[in-house]
Amino acid sequence: MAAKIVSDLHSGCEALAREVHEDDTLLLLGDLINVIDYGAMDGILVEVYGVDAVAQVVRLRAERRFDEARAVMRRRREGREEEVTARFQGLVGEAYRQIAEVLPKRTYVILGNVDNPALAQQIFRPGIEHVDGQVVEIEGLRVGFVGGGLPTPLAVAGEITEEEYDAKLRGLGPVDVVCSHVPPDLPELTYDTVAGRRERGSTALAAYIREVQPVRVFFGHIHQPLLSSTHLGRTHLVNAGYFRRTHRAIPFAL
Repeated sequence: MAAKIVSDLHSGCEALAREVHEDDTLLLLGDLINVIDYGAMDGILVEVYGVDAVAQVVRLRAERRFDEARAVMRRRREGREEEVTARFQGLVGEAYRQIAEVLPKRTYVILGNVDNPALAQQIFRPGIEHVDGQVVEIEGLRVGFVGGGLPTPLAVAGEITEEEYDAKLRGLGPVDVVCSHVPPDLPELTYDTVAGRRERGSTALAAYIREVQPVRVFFGHIHQPLLSSTHLGRTHLVNAGYFRRTHRAIPFAL
């Protein structure tokens, strides 16, 4: 069967089951769970804190008032911190269990910025491999995987330091294909047209591409990019898309 790439699944389990056959090879590039869908205003945060509080938080975040947004969340859980934490972790764990049920038997996974690395471990089993920082041969090609989001004022669970990300990237050595959650730091690939601002991309990944010139680099993270694909030298750069909305896996092809 085919090898397919999905990024930003965000709990789109039914669509994944339709789009990816159980005998396919799946490359899953992070942001597996739906913590919050800003468009639909649903997700785990809404279930825990309620739509009114989350809408307020979203507005404050859009205005870059991150401390005030965190204060809203603190007030909502004041006096019931253990209950709220347990409910949040329970919903995250259930989301990962549902995802695990629809993954094909050959799946290579890296995590994204909204993922919870500790709770995500439960999806991994023989055939479903966490390949962060590893090189895997797929269809005769050396494919290197680099997971994690880069630091932002949100300070969410799946963010790692630039030093961690850069060390994993350097450890790959020369490969034919790179799979990352975050894009290289190029304006046309990091600008979100709906949010109206640039998001974090990796300067180290851009430098690696210029030096090594892999044939393809696949990534996600930016849901509504200015460009979905472009070239840097001979390297074809491809945003795999916001799967929760597109319901479309892309072929692993050169």
